[in-house]
Amino acid sequence: MNPVALRLLNQQLVAPQFAAPADVVSHLGAIQAQEYRMMRWAVAMRTSKPSVKAFKEAYNNGRIIRLHLMRGTWQLVSAEDYWPMLTLCAPKAIAVTKGWMSSNKISIPDDELMRIREILIETVADKGSVTKEDFVQALAEKGIRMDDHRLSYHIRMGELSGTLCSGDLLPMKASYALSTEKVGPRIVVDRDEALMRFTRKYFQSRQPATLEDFVWWSGLNISDCRKGIELLGDYLHVETVCTPSLPNKKFYLTDDCRTRGFKKGKFLLIPPYDEYLIGYKSRDIVLPPDYKHRAHNNSGIFQPIIAYDGIICGNWAPFKEECMVDFFEGDFTTEDIQGEWEKFNHAMR
Repeated sequence: MNPVALRLLNQQLVAPQFAAPADVVSHLGAIQAQEYRMMRWAVAMRTSKPSVKAFKEAYNNGRIIRLHLMRGTWQLVSAEDYWPMLTLCAPKAIAVTKGWMSSNKISIPDDELMRIREILIETVADKGSVTKEDFVQALAEKGIRMDDHRLSYHIRMGELSGTLCSGDLLPMKASYALSTEKVGPRIVVDRDEALMRFTRKYFQSRQPATLEDFVWWSGLNISDCRKGIELLGDYLHVETVCTPSLPNKKFYLTDDCRTRGFKKGKFLLIPPYDEYLIGYKSRDIVLPPDYKHRAHNNSGIFQPIIAYDGIICGNWAPFKEECMVDFFEGDFTTEDIQGEWEKFNHAMR
């Protein structure tokens, strides 16, 4: 088993199988979307013809949704997965959010929560797609002023209640819409069914991966993660890797794991917070431990990275006029990735 090649294939980073951005998001289940501009490239680079225009169309039409879902951070999910994943993840996410509120000495009574939520709903219903500034103005018109931090918690709780989700795609800032308008009517989903679906999407798109990887990525309790694996039954099997860097590590793979399509000699310009790294607790397989600090710090800040045949070997700078790279592994030059740089710029137009 070559775990690096399998991850590249199943994450759709080489030989991508999908043309539509929404199909990529559905395949991965959820895609980290912390960086608002670069989330577009994270999806586009996994399609057969990378295009941010195609991403924007799917986003504005509600086929791709952005919301706070797992680990208190932003993710993209497909419309078909929105209600099942919210059913599964919202209780834990609400508990995490309330914990943060408590640590910041912010208390929001239920009557305030519902009163502000009604104003947020009215504002979105009037305009269809709004920014936080629109919420601030609507509140001010009713004589309500609150600091940005408190308003952010109100919006977050609106997301986790299934009331608010992403609105239209703007160049630099988030917008919000009503979930029932953007996605469709609320769907009641059995929790075990949602857990099984969630688990299947994780392992089919990130295999080979461990239980610890799944626990980290999902933000769920370890008991839920074990149950999700059990619900999949024979669809998953275990393989053990024995190398100096991976002593007897047990990985889960699906019976329909992609194994063909990997070719050597491929560079990838990977955005910050990409699932190629953030989808796993242990990243040693693709990231040399001595250079971990070049990819992310201990505070959870991730950098744009370059991979060669799946191994992280450098950093790059998006949105510059010229290609700017800094290799820390391998004897590579700027010319080596010029083709990928041009592909990125063409897709992002």
